Amino acid sequence: MELVVYLAGQIHDDWREQLKQLAEQKGLPLVFKGPQEDHDRSDEIGEAIKGTQPSSIYRDHTASEFNNLRTRIWMNKADVVIAQFGEKYRQWNSAMDASIALATGKPLILIRPESLVHPLKELAQRAQCVVETPEQALEALAYVFE
Repeated sequence: MELVVYLAGQIHDDWREQLKQLAEQKGLPLVFKGPQEDHDRSDEIGEAIKGTQPSSIYRDHTASEFNNLRTRIWMNKADVVIAQFGEKYRQWNSAMDASIALATGKPLILIRPESLVHPLKELAQRAQCVVETPEQALEALAYVFE
């Protein structure tokens, strides 16, 4: 059995790559999907498809259409969602993706540092499990295969 894992959350560090490498080392049958990690591509996709927009507001709106399409497709195909919340960046996309996972009945593994226990308490109560590191999230998935 192979699981499709949607990796939601921050795109400003290499947590996804670390998780993928660890899964490969452990020989876990996981396929990883997630948001567009190339920030420029994500910001420019609307204009790449629809052409130059009249302002930055329309540019952002148009890009979000295609980024939301990508997210919706991969979230629907996912067997489980891992949402990473970090210390440094505002995590609007993480919260949105975690909420979508819960609303669509997808199992959710929430990664968040101790400093975010209070602001994420309601979301944490709805997740299947809450961990502090990507490695712990992967151990949770490894347990599924035991």
